[in-house]
Amino acid sequence: MKDFLELTKDIWDFLKVRKKYWLAPLIITIVIMGALIVFTQGSVVAPFIYSIF
Repeated sequence: MKDFLELTKDIWDFLKVRKKYWLAPLIITIVIMGALIVFTQGSVVAPFIYSIF
């Protein structure tokens, strides 16, 4: 968990220093979609997730 928090801080510092705030929603969306794929793998909810897209 410590490594994840450090990675998050490093990404935020990169966005802040480079003034790339527009990348934040893109990164958040990719992370949410990845988590959705991982957590619904083999789940009963999976057919309903596919119908959204």
